[in-house]
Amino acid sequence: MKRLELPLALAMAAVLALPAAPVHASVNSYRFLHVTIDTPWHIFLFLMMGIFAPFILMVVLMWRNSARKRDLASGKSRGPATPSSSPPPPQA
Repeated sequence: MKRLELPLALAMAAVLALPAAPVHASVNSYRFLHVTIDTPWHIFLFLMMGIFAPFILMVVLMWRNSARKRDLASGKSRGPATPSSSPPPPQA
């Protein structure tokens, strides 16, 4: 049991010494974040991807669905178009 007491005491001492460390003073500073003139552009591009990605996906899905409907109207089929194209279930 004594083998565990020393590492536990060292770990507790390290945790208790963290608030006294001067490193925490720099966390509240803007210098810690390395804010430059390019930072607003990086934020803008990141948010633009997150906002426009669903719209791009929506356009692709609408285009795919319209192509599928066009093929059904002309009589062509690329595969099972709707779930109703499967055979009906057996009746008892």
